[in-house]
Amino acid sequence: MKFALKILKDFPAYLWSGWGAVASILLFIAIWDMGNQIYGDLVLPSPLETFKTLNLMLHDDNVINEIKITLYRSSIGFSISLLFGTALGLLAGFFATASMMSRPIVTILVGMPPIAWIVLAMIWFGMGDETVIFTVIVASFPIIFVGALQGTRTLDGDLKEMAQSFNFPWHMKFLDVYFPHIFSYVFPAWVSALGMAWKIVIMAELLATSDGIGATLATARSQLDTPTALSIVVIMIGSLMFIEYIILEPIKREVELWRD
Repeated sequence: MKFALKILKDFPAYLWSGWGAVASILLFIAIWDMGNQIYGDLVLPSPLETFKTLNLMLHDDNVINEIKITLYRSSIGFSISLLFGTALGLLAGFFATASMMSRPIVTILVGMPPIAWIVLAMIWFGMGDETVIFTVIVASFPIIFVGALQGTRTLDGDLKEMAQSFNFPWHMKFLDVYFPHIFSYVFPAWVSALGMAWKIVIMAELLATSDGIGATLATARSQLDTPTALSIVVIMIGSLMFIEYIILEPIKREVELWRD
């Protein structure tokens, strides 16, 4: 409870520190507008037209429902990856044998292109939620697993000896000694996996389902509706940036205060 209140208290200062990011976004929009003037509306609609289309889409109940479907699929897949990837990565990090046994499997998962997993999932599960969720899991899992593995494998040996010499209880060893170091590896892996999950769910929906944001993007592509396609891209990027920078980043800053 105190941790959450501290995050809320420091949140205004965190927002104020983000003016550099806002400036870069405005610069990107300016370059986007220049591209529109060079290539025309068919190839690259103007930011104004895109945001007008986006506003209309966000007031459409059908579009909101498609967004909810995509959020559901990505949340389920990412949550499963986060749970099992973190737990198994920590386990493999603490035990050398498990680390050696898991390495080939992780190499296979990392090396397999997501599009190949989508095709296989379509054969195995058909055209539906299972295909999308499965693809998100196999794409996100190795990222989280490797982050947790590296976090435990790089623990300072002297730090572990110190914790053992003082006979700390196991929960104190983990929370006060091991966790800050492990979290500095695991959290970036979570963020990277979240970005991967959000991209993969759109790709899988585009190819394997008739609903969700990906399916809406496929429809826009078939109709050469560039403003709608760009609006969907803005929804994807905006959602990811909101989750990463508004929700996750303040938590990361508070937890990593130990570095100071």
